[in-house]
Amino acid sequence: MGAVELSLVRHGESMGNVAAAEAEAAQAEVIEVPVRDADVALSPGGQEQARALGALFASWAPEQVPDSVWSSPYKRALDTATIALDVAGLDPAVRVDERLRDRELGILDRLTTRGVQARYPEEAARRRWLGKFYHRPPGGESWVDLVLRVRSLMGDLDRVEDGRRVLVSCHDAMVLIFRYVCEGLTEADILDIARADPIRNVSLTRLQRPSGEGVWSCVEFNDVSHLQDQGAPVTKHPGDPHVRPS
Repeated sequence: MGAVELSLVRHGESMGNVAAAEAEAAQAEVIEVPVRDADVALSPGGQEQARALGALFASWAPEQVPDSVWSSPYKRALDTATIALDVAGLDPAVRVDERLRDRELGILDRLTTRGVQARYPEEAARRRWLGKFYHRPPGGESWVDLVLRVRSLMGDLDRVEDGRRVLVSCHDAMVLIFRYVCEGLTEADILDIARADPIRNVSLTRLQRPSGEGVWSCVEFNDVSHLQDQGAPVTKHPGDPHVRPS
């Protein structure tokens, strides 16, 4: 037996998301952020998105509200969860787990697509050849590495959260990898989803498994209606476009 529902939330728009969009628009090679990735804060819009999520939770019936919360240790994800819980008047313990952190990019960290091509052209070609699922930049991680993280985490989560509903505050790639692992998807399945419907900031994806065993079903994906209802900004910031092998 294990958890019966996962509410997967990508963090709110971050100052890193804003900086990346500005760098791409300026055709710059480097994304200018003043802190390491783990310490990047939410933008004002990201904070507004987190408050909108809290308003959604406040509207839910008791049997819908998450029983517990697991979060990435990265500031933008943890702050998204804590702001939402505060607005909703909820006070579950927040379990921080480093396996929920964002994908590590190694030598490509802080580089735009243009920057990768200019500074590491052979790595850019290797990334196009392998696709996002298997490409591991030197010093970084592939999506397969994230799969291993999620498989490990789910064993612990099911043991701790038997019969419970769990909110998971994490990152865009992690939301997709949870779907891959929990629904038993293929590489082609998840890459098609990633290309067709990039994960929006503070979107809600819900997986359910009423028995607490077996394969999960996705009952809601990448939903941002709560942001629209509250007049909060809807943002994508999809990141690296090279998802499929060439």
